[in-house]
Amino acid sequence: MSSTNDTGIVADRTSGRTGRTHRYRSLVGVGLLAALVAVVATTLAAALAWAAGVDFEIPDGGEKIPLGGFAFVTGVFSVVGVVIAVAFLRWSARPADRFVWTTVALTAISMVPPLLSGADAATVAALLALHLVPAAVMIPTLARSLRARTG
Repeated sequence: MSSTNDTGIVADRTSGRTGRTHRYRSLVGVGLLAALVAVVATTLAAALAWAAGVDFEIPDGGEKIPLGGFAFVTGVFSVVGVVIAVAFLRWSARPADRFVWTTVALTAISMVPPLLSGADAATVAALLALHLVPAAVMIPTLARSLRARTG
């Protein structure tokens, strides 16, 4: 009788662990796909702004931000967003709400450097818009994914 109960407990623990692992892997998969979409969308938007005459020149060194720079930075911070989502899924009772509040605040903070850069108005406006493109992809996608895994 006790061996049956022991087997049931082990099976429950194993299935629970597998379910939890699946939640994380699934969230990471959705997040990485969203990151790829964010990178493409941001790079495309930067290319369109560049074609429209925005030079993306930062006055300090007189250097222009290359398109690859937009792709790289978007990719890195999108992956950081996925890590934040996984952490909230693991340690928060309300991961989607916490994720949205945190990432909206981080997006707002990310708007400060372009405003302080001293670049021309077109570059500043384009940089601000380019901060919103990946946020518009990543935040709703990961929040929806977090709600699906906790609901």
